[in-house]
Amino acid sequence: MLKVAVEDGIALVGLDRADKLNALPCEFWTDIQDLLTDAEAAEAVRVLVLYGEGRCFSVGGDINGFGELSDIPDRRRYQELAFAAFRALENFPKPTIAAVHGYALGGGCELTMVSDVVVADRTAEFGTPEASVGLMPGLGVVRGRANTNLHWMKYLVFTGERLSAEDARLAGLVNFVVPDGQHVEEAKRLARLMAAKPATALRVAKRILSRGSDEGYDYAVEATALLHSTEDQHEGVAAFQQRRAPKFSDR
Repeated sequence: MLKVAVEDGIALVGLDRADKLNALPCEFWTDIQDLLTDAEAAEAVRVLVLYGEGRCFSVGGDINGFGELSDIPDRRRYQELAFAAFRALENFPKPTIAAVHGYALGGGCELTMVSDVVVADRTAEFGTPEASVGLMPGLGVVRGRANTNLHWMKYLVFTGERLSAEDARLAGLVNFVVPDGQHVEEAKRLARLMAAKPATALRVAKRILSRGSDEGYDYAVEATALLHSTEDQHEGVAAFQQRRAPKFSDR
């Protein structure tokens, strides 16, 4: 259910199950991990944009498929696959942007929570309705808690209610709200800005920002020292001094 195109260093990854409102079947969780592995290795990919085809981003896990999970080991295996996919997206070393319109619910909402930047158009609605069917949100809410006002996160999880795009921005779930239908174009604009930066510097910065404060500080000291020895760092300084655009080589 994944539609992939690469342009100008940007991997555009579409959730392509529009007839089911991009509900996520069991195989999605392994497919997205395989895609991330390939995208990490691809030099042509510098930024990844995740969006939904059709009327919405994603309504989350395909509840109709849950009946196939006949016992606890099956259900545990499903959760392990989903959690592994969330971790893979969160730990993907290149910048990720979620471009959201319409529903972003359950696992779909959690995919946005583990993305680096979230752009939503005004039709977007965010929610974690799992409690309504006797479940609880997965790993994505752990990342969401770090990015979001905890009171808002508890409200979402405990009530199953939805947030509008603007309320989601105020809660910290969304970076930018754009006019209807402009979410992908805005995500691509941001992605082009990121793709123009040295890949090594962005990878290190993402790793630092994703760590705890003490661990992040220790790593930042080491990593910053290493970055001072890269060709891109020397080129960046030279370009600044010479008042010209830098020509980065990712070395």
